[in-house]
Amino acid sequence: MKKTLSFLVLLFIVAFSVQAQKKGKQYNIRTIAFYNLENLFDTINDTSINDEASPMMELKSNRSEVYWDKIDKLSSVIMQIGADKANTSPTLLGVSEVENLSVLEDLVKSKNLAKKGYGIIHYDSPDKRGIDVALLYQKRYFKPVHHEVFNPNIYRNGYKVYTRDQLLVSGYLDDELIHIIVNHWPSRSGGEAKSRPLREKAAYQNTKIIAQIREKDPNAKIITMGDFNDDPTNTSFKEVLKTKSDKSEVGDLDIYNPYEDLHRRGFNTLGYRDNINLFDMILISSPLLDKGEKDFSDYKMFKAMIFNKRFLTNRKGQFKGYPFRSFSYGGYTGGYSDHYPVYMYLIKEKK
Repeated sequence: MKKTLSFLVLLFIVAFSVQAQKKGKQYNIRTIAFYNLENLFDTINDTSINDEASPMMELKSNRSEVYWDKIDKLSSVIMQIGADKANTSPTLLGVSEVENLSVLEDLVKSKNLAKKGYGIIHYDSPDKRGIDVALLYQKRYFKPVHHEVFNPNIYRNGYKVYTRDQLLVSGYLDDELIHIIVNHWPSRSGGEAKSRPLREKAAYQNTKIIAQIREKDPNAKIITMGDFNDDPTNTSFKEVLKTKSDKSEVGDLDIYNPYEDLHRRGFNTLGYRDNINLFDMILISSPLLDKGEKDFSDYKMFKAMIFNKRFLTNRKGQFKGYPFRSFSYGGYTGGYSDHYPVYMYLIKEKK
């Protein structure tokens, strides 16, 4: 199925390119991506957070070697996402499961990414384990003008749930103002049903951020991305965010989720205890959606995909067929992440 999807996507892109060339059109192609970096922690014990519970700190030896190998592996993946069509790594990359600004600086300064000129937008979140979200951006294509964080303020049984902030970044993609929300919603710890209200509340926080953006610009171009710890058909999306998967049904104020169709067709971004899930997604507001008009005079989504290359998949053992993770049973596996990255192309006709 993965090979069939990749082949069909390639045919679609080639056909579009040929048709565009016939019409004498050329396009800017910008890759927007999200990647859960699976416990990208440094090797220093931070007493202000519970980083002792991180897989990195649980290692008995060779922490430094493991850390730099993980940096190298993650950066090698990031370097490739979307590069076959955009000729560069992602213009915008949301990330989750990072410990602090320092690990992000090491990532963007790595040999694979140093020449890309990435900027970093990061805040320390109140998460008990000390994991955060962040946005990396190529400075030559994107100019941030505003950023802030919103905590979902989730309570359970009268106690505050210390989960990740939702990061909002507004800025100019070339000459167009867009807004990006980076998410890492509460986990399914304790079971999907028991933890479901936590993610519904996180989704509600997303609706408030989107409403705040639209107060100033009703036609705002909004991208919300992340590891949502829910599938596209869960209530957090269908009942709270009220996402749509059929382009023809997307109204001016709706949110389009291109990953719902991929989920329906059996694709995934992670596997856990024999459950296959698609938790990692990129959603867009209506002004970024082409409904068949083929009008790319401003940036529109061209295609949304999962970066599930063969080398990112475990080929043997207990986790065969799952993303090739970095850590397992207190040891380092030499893998990448327990999530596949997701990405989409935004394209715009050159003037």
